[in-house]
Amino acid sequence: MSKLILTHEVSGLGSAGDIVEVKGGYARNYLIPSGFAVTWSRGAQKQVDTIRAARKAREAASLEDAQALKARLEAQPVRLAVRTGQAGRLFGSVSPSDVADAIEAAGLGSVDRRTIQFASPIRSTGSHEASVRLREDVTATVTVEVVAAR
Repeated sequence: MSKLILTHEVSGLGSAGDIVEVKGGYARNYLIPSGFAVTWSRGAQKQVDTIRAARKAREAASLEDAQALKARLEAQPVRLAVRTGQAGRLFGSVSPSDVADAIEAAGLGSVDRRTIQFASPIRSTGSHEASVRLREDVTATVTVEVVAAR
């Protein structure tokens, strides 16, 4: 087990400034090379305090922004045109980055693809729901309308 300090939010693990213990391979092969975490040490504790202070300052300002973005996302559905085969089946499935690009193209705002989750994979045309975690305490439910591309 490796003790790490998260420098960015990692879905299912924690947010920036959290101290977590993960398996050695996960830390060595993914978190540290990707820049999502640094190894924990006593000297790094000061860095943790700095990260947490910056996060609290951002959270206070971003709460109103997150609630406004949630209202915009839930107000109107996001249309996504994809290639389809027979009977409305997709070639593959809709990815979170496709939804993030569609949200930005619709002028609703910018959303990180890592915060978008589906209840089940989207593999057919129609109306589907996706949840977007804007903050730890603000989650928007977005209606994604998948239509066949002409």
